[in-house]
Amino acid sequence: MRMLTGLLLSLSLAGPLAFAAPPAPAPNHPILGIWKLTLPDGSCSETYRFRGDGTTLVTSAAEVSESEFTIPAEPSEKGFYRLVDTIVKDNGKEDCMGQVMKVGTSATNFIRFHPSGALFLMCATESMDTCIGPFQRVMGQGT
Repeated sequence: MRMLTGLLLSLSLAGPLAFAAPPAPAPNHPILGIWKLTLPDGSCSETYRFRGDGTTLVTSAAEVSESEFTIPAEPSEKGFYRLVDTIVKDNGKEDCMGQVMKVGTSATNFIRFHPSGALFLMCATESMDTCIGPFQRVMGQGT
């Protein structure tokens, strides 16, 4: 019993348990940087800032959210990168689609880059049949 009490005491003194950060993407990963998606009618845009520490900052209409993401260093045999994104902060306001995102929501999408590196499509599966985009790289701004 004394050993268990000592262990519990040492854990409580150590403070809250730290959770591991997502693995950082390779420093030269094509996803890194700022990307913009504009709705077809031009009424709203979303800006995605994919940062080198594996986090994203997204602005969409009145929404501002932060998420953690994982993405492999290389695409699959089909040419897609599997992107897993989990929201960790959100201001509770509506995005371009009128939705409010919830903290903890996780989404898996498949990214297909244009050979130029200046565009990508975000797809629900490893197929060009279920995609949104193009997302356009925003040049000349820091990440």
